[in-house]
This record gives sequence, structure tokens and C-alpha cells, in this order.
Amino acid sequence: MAVCVAVIAKENYPLYIRSIPTENELKFHYMVHTSLDVVDEKISAMGKALVDQRELYLGLLYPTEDYKVYPSYQLCRYGYVTNSKVKFVMVVDSSNTALRDNEIRSMFRKLHNSYTDVMCNPFYNPGDRIHSRAFDSMVTSMMIQVC
Repeated sequence: MAVCVAVIAKENYPLYIRSIPTENELKFHYMVHTSLDVVDEKISAMGKALVDQRELYLGLLYPTEDYKVYPSYQLCRYGYVTNSKVKFVMVVDSSNTALRDNEIRSMFRKLHNSYTDVMCNPFYNPGDRIHSRAFDSMVTSMMIQVC
């Protein structure tokens, strides 16, 4: 199940962050922020190959394990970068479901299409935080759908 979805601007500040368990929201903000280093490393490692192939999906950034009283669960972070260097980070609880790579890719494509719709809104100023009900409902439905 997706527990957090974030849209990060080219300059690495958050445009949108939504997490399902809101009591751990600060923890997910931190996880997204620390994932940006891995995203930058993957982009620089891919370098020209990323531009040539138009491969926007970065794949699994890295898994971490969190332990509650019982049981433990594993959180995996996935990344996606648009051509304009806007980054999407998704934190997934992989203990309940085994998501395949193509399912994660399709979720990122859906997120990218919704982000494009927000950018096409004439009342949206690029670089501002995203305050769109349509975008928020799409993200919420995507997070619930994964559950």
C-alpha cells in the first residue's frame, strides 16, 4: 500500500506531499527528503542515457525496515523524474502486498498525467504548492487502490 506520495520541484522543495497515516506525517516528510539524495545520484549516474532513452522511472530507491511493537513492516521508496526535473517519490509499505514494477510504473504515469493537468490550469503558478482537489482526489484514490 502506498503510504506517502510527494511531488518535489526542480529546486528540491515540496510542491505536494500526501501521507495516509497522518500521525506519521513528519516521518514521511523526512523519508521523502532523504530520498532526494538517492534520486540525484541515480540521475547523475544515468546521465546522458536518461535523456537518450526518455526513461523517467528510476525504480526502487532503497528499502528500509521500520519496527513497531509487532509486526515489522518494510517501506520501499520509488522515484520518477519528469523531463523538466520535477521529482515524484512514492513510499510503499511492501509487507502487505507484493507490487510489481509495472504497477509502480503505471501509478507514476497516472501521477505524471495528473500533474500535467495541474500545470495546464491557467490559474496555477508554476512553482507554487499544489492545492487542487482533483489532484488530491486522484492521489487519494491511487493510494486506496493500492491497499
